Amino acid sequence: MSISYDPTLIAKLRGQLQADGLQGFLVPHADAHQSEYLPPSAERLARLSGFTGSAGQAIILSKEAALFVDGRYTLQAPEQVDTQIFSVQAIATTPPEAWLRTHLKAGDRIGYDPWLHTIAQLEPFEDLCAELDAHLVAVDTNPIDALWVDRPAAPSSHLEALAPPFAPLSAKAKRGLIAKDLKAAGVDVAVISAGDSLAWAFNIRANDVPFTPLVLAYALLTSEEKATLFIDPTRLDDDLRAHLGPDVQVLDPSHLGATLDQLGQGKKARIAPRGTPAWIVKRLTQAGAKLLPGSDPCQLPKAKKTPAEVEGIKRAHVRDGRALVRFLAWLSEHAPKGGVTELAAAAKLDGLRAENEHFRGLSFPTISGSGPNGAIVHYGVTETSNRTLQTGELYLVDSGAQYLDGTTDVTRTVAIGAPSTEMRDRFTRVLKGHIAISSQRFPVGTRGQELDILARRALWDAGLDYAHGTGHGVGTYLGVHEGPQGISKRGQGEELAAGMVVSNEPGYYKAGAYGIRIENLITVVNVAAPKGAELQMLGFEPLTLAPIDNALIDTNLLTETERTWINAYHAEVAKKLTSGLDDSTRKWLEQATIEL
Repeated sequence: MSISYDPTLIAKLRGQLQADGLQGFLVPHADAHQSEYLPPSAERLARLSGFTGSAGQAIILSKEAALFVDGRYTLQAPEQVDTQIFSVQAIATTPPEAWLRTHLKAGDRIGYDPWLHTIAQLEPFEDLCAELDAHLVAVDTNPIDALWVDRPAAPSSHLEALAPPFAPLSAKAKRGLIAKDLKAAGVDVAVISAGDSLAWAFNIRANDVPFTPLVLAYALLTSEEKATLFIDPTRLDDDLRAHLGPDVQVLDPSHLGATLDQLGQGKKARIAPRGTPAWIVKRLTQAGAKLLPGSDPCQLPKAKKTPAEVEGIKRAHVRDGRALVRFLAWLSEHAPKGGVTELAAAAKLDGLRAENEHFRGLSFPTISGSGPNGAIVHYGVTETSNRTLQTGELYLVDSGAQYLDGTTDVTRTVAIGAPSTEMRDRFTRVLKGHIAISSQRFPVGTRGQELDILARRALWDAGLDYAHGTGHGVGTYLGVHEGPQGISKRGQGEELAAGMVVSNEPGYYKAGAYGIRIENLITVVNVAAPKGAELQMLGFEPLTLAPIDNALIDTNLLTETERTWINAYHAEVAKKLTSGLDDSTRKWLEQATIEL
């Protein structure tokens, strides 16, 4: 369900802020669980500004407003919002607190919704207000909600239990792992607010948000292997209650505050500064609980897939790869003739995926960008922006699906007709970075930040770069973007460990002309160390199975090692996908994976 932009809302919001004695208001792209994809009822930023990206934040003052976006949306945001109202800022160079500093004066009161911000997100604003003698004010009711007359209802989708073989590790066993972690850290209880953590810990799934089978609820997990789940009890049938078992108490969310108050009686509670809503943290603080900041205890064990989970993910990628190959074969036949639009191409691919066994929907909206639209990193095609794929242009398609046994995410860039020399040069430099990541061996304890430069080196050699991370974690029938691991310039992310799944997606984008991205999902594996090595080594194994467009490769830029990698990868793609294809698609794949 898309949320329509209301151009009258900002004026109404400013009127309400004035009535409430506030000089400004913080509007994040967030729900009360810090979800990436939000339920329609939480799409406040889209309703207010028209911006539909998956990350962003606005600050609304009495006469000025700013929208802050990362490198994925610097092209998209100015096209979606009224730039006479919103100043679009690149968050990397102008963080929200830096912009606010130039507009804030002593005595000003800036409001925020404590359910939509974590204490880590609020910290720079609190420091700024303290420095300038201004005030950061938590509101009891979000004023946007009060003004949004046709606001959709809060999500309450059907719950399902995830059982073997799709959940190789039982929920009881998972909570045992968490309890052991909490006990070792001297923690009595952990507050869980992230939808993916909750879905993983209880082996349950729902459709409370688009594209990710999350359950939006709250939970308390104890060091004694007990749990309290705060969710509308009417959403649980007898089978779900039996699945949860006797160690899980189910309470209506209205009981959350009172339950947190009881934790103040000498309990040590772990909260995640970057994940727990400020409302919960403040409630615990007021109750006198001893807060022990730390990571969400579900995130790391969730990221380390079991061998059985990895095998399931591989099976999902075989099915997904065949659908993508069928699409690419169809595209190669029809696009050069004209008449294939971005919308038609996306619909074709989405339909092929939907035929797969265990399909549960897309993992994100398919990015289908031709020519200049491909240069918009997270482009979302609409009836207005829809282009016909044209000869001499590049077409970028970034897509994925949710299956009961795995989540997929893959990007391929293909030439429609003959590519230019520049296109082949840029594509090959991106490919060299992709190969460098995929083939690198690294010691245990390495973080993704230490590998990121490998993906950019060939581009840097030509004075080029891309403004997004190189890789993100991926869940198992969960979030297509998952922490705590990743590959990025930024100094964040957990140490890479066997069983983790990450994307490998360097790119290059020439504004107004074309975009290039090559993305595979890869899993971290143990590898044999060289003779005489003193370190335990790890490496990556590709999960994604789909040909890379040979027509875009300038073999003169490749080393023999890189050429060998491509040939070996294509041989593996052909080996694993061929048997499930029709004759014409099989012949196309044979040509698409021919040795360089």
